[in-house]
Order: sequence, then structure tokens, then C-alpha cells
Amino acid sequence: MRGIIILFSIIFYTVVISPPVVYSSDQQTRMKQEAVDWINANSQAYEAAAKVIHGYAETSLREYKSSETLAGLLEKGGFKVERGVAGMPTAFVAVYGSGRPVVGILAEYDALPGLSQKPFSAIKEPVVTGGAGHGCGHNLFGAGSIEAALALKTVMEKNKLSGTIKLFGCPAEETLIGKIYMAKAGIFEGLDVCLNWHPSGENKVDLGSNRAMNSFEVIFHGKTAHAAGDPWDGRSALDAVELMDTGVNFLREHVKETVRIHYSIMDGGKAPNIVPDYARVWYFVRDSSRQGVEEVYARVLKCAEGAALMTGTTMEVKMITGGYNYLPNRVISEVVYKNLQTFAPQYTPEEQAFARSIQKTLGIEEKGLKTKVEPFEETKTVSGGSTDASDVSWLVPMNGEMGIATNPEGAPGHSWAVASSCGSSVGFKGMNAAAKVLAASALDILFEKNIIEKAKSEFAEKTKEFTYKNAIPDGQKPPLPEDK
Repeated sequence: MRGIIILFSIIFYTVVISPPVVYSSDQQTRMKQEAVDWINANSQAYEAAAKVIHGYAETSLREYKSSETLAGLLEKGGFKVERGVAGMPTAFVAVYGSGRPVVGILAEYDALPGLSQKPFSAIKEPVVTGGAGHGCGHNLFGAGSIEAALALKTVMEKNKLSGTIKLFGCPAEETLIGKIYMAKAGIFEGLDVCLNWHPSGENKVDLGSNRAMNSFEVIFHGKTAHAAGDPWDGRSALDAVELMDTGVNFLREHVKETVRIHYSIMDGGKAPNIVPDYARVWYFVRDSSRQGVEEVYARVLKCAEGAALMTGTTMEVKMITGGYNYLPNRVISEVVYKNLQTFAPQYTPEEQAFARSIQKTLGIEEKGLKTKVEPFEETKTVSGGSTDASDVSWLVPMNGEMGIATNPEGAPGHSWAVASSCGSSVGFKGMNAAAKVLAASALDILFEKNIIEKAKSEFAEKTKEFTYKNAIPDGQKPPLPEDK
């Protein structure tokens, strides 16, 4: 028995307690340089991927060619790829390595409707009138993250570094669907830390947050009738939508200033002389916290219930998705910020002239592209937008979103100007810089195991007495498009 105990103790010490391999600063510097050299040598392949995805311009949950382009690159590079995760054909997880730590990297690749744009053009110039375009730079986001993962894999393989890299191919960020359904399916379980970035107008690591959000439809059912012949026999579903919207617009006076409410009537009838028996309105409700969203959401539904009572109609609510506000981890953010200071992109005079031309067209100050790195500081700033990456930040320590200046300063997000820049050498240069920052930061985490310990300690403190609750109803499947 004693021999068994001694043997167990030796195994336990070797596997669990024995100190990790310690790399000298010179070794760390050398391996990070290997990652940078790999990116410099192979950047054209990922620029080509970003360019072709820019041309595909596939919207949420339709990113069939875009996701396959990226998954194929990872598979060819030695990653094991699982496609179609969480019930979404365009979602995937790519894995390399074994054991701990397990470092995640997020990738996105969906485009926006109506923003088709020729790259490197200083005027609004759609490729396809009314077509989709990458007005948020996700063509760069996806290709840059894959570039980082493959550079990291090359260094790990060459130097026999232990650990696991997981690249998450995340569709439908623009509709806050991809990562939230992936989180519901447990796709992010087992990570030690996760890294995230996004194309931007500046170089920064943001320690602020954003807004939690519910996206939902309210559908009213009435009774059809001749609008002139016997309107008294009708029960207008459109009247219900309009009364609901009126109630919500009065509600705006009585919510906190952090709240944002937006809506669009998706169906309101087919002809004026028919009392519509079906109408549908799509709402976003946002606030600076998940709890705040739920409180306002409940009040909005009361407006819908009142509208149904007033019109003699019935109503149903379809929850599409719901996400959290962003929870940045300062420990991981410090690692990313340090590397951003080293690898922030620098632009040529021609690229700066291009950016100023866009700014001239937009009628804003002609400052060109930012090259400095913004200060790293605590902030309570809450941005107006929302992202499904926020849910991941409540599941695992993740850096505050790293922005890389790929767009002219002051250019509005979700615009033709961003689409133009993100399909050009400006965007590609920023993408390569992001890949270097991500790869170098992941290596720092592999080298210094106490980074993870500190990050998890901070995460535990920030999430104490908190239990993550996914907003998607149990059993609900992702809202896949019909035109597959």
C-alpha cells in the first residue's frame, strides 16, 4: 500500500505540482520574433483571403464561402477543424496542440447589408447596387485571427511548446447570434483565456464596456376584413403594432439615459383596403447591464400586451437573441497592450493620402490614419453598440477589445468608407499588425503561467455571486436563413 502511495505522490508531483518550463527572456524574444517573421513571410496568403472574403460579402449565417475559406486554411495548416458547431453551418472550431493552458482566439467574417463598396475608392462606389459589404472590417477580423493562430502553431511546433490553441470561427456577429448560440451550446467551455480584436479607427485596448441587448420580434394576429366595406368586422394587427410603438415611444421618457430602444416594422399588411390580420415588428432593447435590459424588456412587452388588448388581437413574442455587456480582463489586456505598442501599424504617405481623400468626401477633418497607440487606462465608458463577444467575456478571462487602426480617423462605422479601407492595403496592413499582437500575446501567456492565474483571480472577483444565464430559450435553434 505504501508503495502505491509513494508512486501516486510521484505521479501527482510530476503531473500537477512540478513547475512549468521556464523560458529565459532571450528565448521568449526569439520565439516571438519567429512568429513575427512567419507572418511577414506568409502575409500575402492571408491578405488574399481577406480580399476574397471582402468580395464574397456574405451576411449573417450566410457566410458559406467565407467560413470555408478560413476553415480550409486552418486545416491545411495542421489544425483539426470541426464545422457546423452549435447548429450553424458557418460556425467552426479549429484546434491545435494538447494540454493546458488552453488559449482561445475569436474570428468573425460576416458582412452588412447594403454596404457593397469597391476597395481603395475615396467615393461611395458599390460593386453591386444594394449589395452587402464589409462595412465593419470582418473580412480582416477573420483572416487576421487565422493568420495569428497559424503563426502561433508554427512556433509551438518548432519549439515543442505545450498548450492548446482554439480558433473560434464565429458567424453572425452583426446580428448578435453566433457566439451567443455557441455559448449556449458550451463551445467555449474549457478555455483558460481568450483573445479578441476588431478593426477600428484607432490603436487601443479598451477597458470600457458596451451595452447588453435583447433582439426580439412581436407578432400580432388579428382578423382580416374589407377596409371600406365592413371594417368593423376587422381586427387590425397593424393597429396593434402602431399602438405598441406609440407606447414604447412614450416609455422612452421614463427609462435611464443608458437605455437605447430601436425598432423596425417588418410586416404591416399587403394593401390599404385590407384590414391586416398579421403584422410584425422587430425590436432591439439595450442597456449598460444585462439586468437593465431585462427590466426595460419587460416594460416593452407590457406595451405590446396593452396594444393587443386595445385592438382585440393576439400577440406572440419571438426572442431572437440576447447578449451581455462586455467584461474586460485587465490582466490579459495589459499583455495585449504591451504587444500593441510594439506592433502598431505604420502607413505610407500614399495610404495616408487615400485616408484623407475619404475624409474629404465625408466632409470631416482630413487627419488621415492614426498611428499612435491610445493610452491604456481604466475607464467607465460604455459604448453605444453591442457585440456577441461580450458573452464570451463573462465565461472566460478576455482582453478588453483591441482596436487596430484600419479605417480613416472619424469615418463612421458600418459605412462604405470602412468597406473601402478594409478592402485595401490599409486594412491588410492593420490586419497583419493585429496578427502579430495576437500571436505575441498568446506566446506571453504560454511562457508566463502566472498570467493565467492572475487573470482568473481577477475574473473570479468580478464575477463572484454571478451565474451566467444565456438569453436564448432552451431548445431554440439558430434562425438559419431559408436561402441556403
